[in-house]
Amino acid sequence: MAIEFTLNGEPQSHDVDPQMPLLWVIRDIAGLTGTKYGCGKALCGSCTVHVDGNPVRSCAFPVSAAAGMSVTTIEGLSANGDHPVQEAWRELNVPQCGYCQSGQIMTAAALLERNPNPSEAEIATAMSGNICRCGTYTRIRKAIYRAAGGES
Repeated sequence: MAIEFTLNGEPQSHDVDPQMPLLWVIRDIAGLTGTKYGCGKALCGSCTVHVDGNPVRSCAFPVSAAAGMSVTTIEGLSANGDHPVQEAWRELNVPQCGYCQSGQIMTAAALLERNPNPSEAEIATAMSGNICRCGTYTRIRKAIYRAAGGES
């Protein structure tokens, strides 16, 4: 049975195992490789995408749970890479190795959608589940604050 959902604004229909993680449908079937595989246990945040606007860890989210929903990946966040979070990321040179950054950006974008003016504590709480092995946490928080309209 085909599972139907919208991916970055495009209708999708995939005849796959309903328990297949959404991450593998995004990467291996749809060919969008911006969403990364990190831990496979929904612990690191590298695979974060939006499902109906909510951040989810796609490595542990069965594709069947996305049926009828709208999925947005880093490739679909903005057509030209000009989402305020993406712009702040570039302005502040946030990434070091960059591997976790799509998940960090997607988590930050969801935070700002829910709360356009978060406090430092709210930013820290929202981002606490995303791991950056390079330790760019200070730059990440500054970029989120800047994207929210604050100075950094």
